[in-house]
This record gives sequence, structure tokens and C-alpha cells, in this order.
Amino acid sequence: MVGGDNINTETDKQKPIHFKGELKRLLIKIAIIIVVFICLFTFVFGLFQNSDNAMSPAVNNGDLVLYYRLDKDYKANDVIVVNYNSENQIRRVIAVAGDEVDITSEGLVINGSLQNESKIYRETLPYSEGITFPVTVKEGEVFVLGDDRYNAIDSRIYGCVKISDTKGTLITILRRSGF
Repeated sequence: MVGGDNINTETDKQKPIHFKGELKRLLIKIAIIIVVFICLFTFVFGLFQNSDNAMSPAVNNGDLVLYYRLDKDYKANDVIVVNYNSENQIRRVIAVAGDEVDITSEGLVINGSLQNESKIYRETLPYSEGITFPVTVKEGEVFVLGDDRYNAIDSRIYGCVKISDTKGTLITILRRSGF
């Protein structure tokens, strides 16, 4: 025998493809991906369509909002999702536990300091039918306002929000055209 003349024909044969087995493995992989996706959007992330202009121009009516459910250690200026009257709202955290909030004819005052809010284009005024000021934010609560201070239903109406009534921190906005 000369080297290379001895060819093992059994190892060179390809195994037959079992279509049913491959399809079954593919369907299992797809099912696992779907379960992971459902778990992520049930426990870690949330997605909803904004239904008001209270955060305009930052978030508009019709925008899709992606938020993170697991971080509820809010700081001032965080944009969060609040559940009010069984409806999701996007609002900006203005004050956290221990802060004193007052809204005067001069504007928003936190802990005795008049706030200069660069992202807010309208003056902050109290609502006549809302809560009375000043208010001190209790432990486990936040005070939230909409960026469109003339039209927002926010803590000026319903008071401080319990952190347990919040959904999470806004991650990103997906703009929808035509709204």
C-alpha cells in the first residue's frame, strides 16, 4: 500500500440530515428567545406610548418610551414613569426625600433656593385647585413636574408620589412621526 491509497470510505460519507430534528432544535431556540424577551419586558424593561404633551418638548404625544424598572433610586432631574389614575405618565423628578418644595410667584423654590431650570421654557406656577405649598417630601416619595408647566397634571395637583407608584427611569424615546 502506498500512503494515501487507503481511503476510509465510511468516515468520508456525510451523515444524513434529519430535517425533523433540525426543525425541532430551531423551534426550541426560537421559543427560548421569546421567553427571554417576554421576561425582560415583564420584569426589567417597560415600553408604552406616551399619551400627553406634559413633557413637551422632551417627550411628545405619541412617542414610544422605553424605561428601566429596576432602578428606583431617583435623583433630582431624573425623568421617570409615574402611574397616576391607572395611567402611565412621564414626569421629571424635582425633589426627593427631605427636600422642601415651594412654588411662589417668583417660580420653583427648593430648600429655599429659587431654581433656574435651563430645560424649562415656561414659568412654574402653582395651580389653584392643587396642593398647598410649601411641602416637604417624605421618605419613599418624590415630587414630580411635567416640563410643560402650563398643561401638566403633576405633583402640583396630586402631591408627592410614592416610589412604589412609579414604574422606573426613562431610558430612551422613540419618536413617532405624524403625531
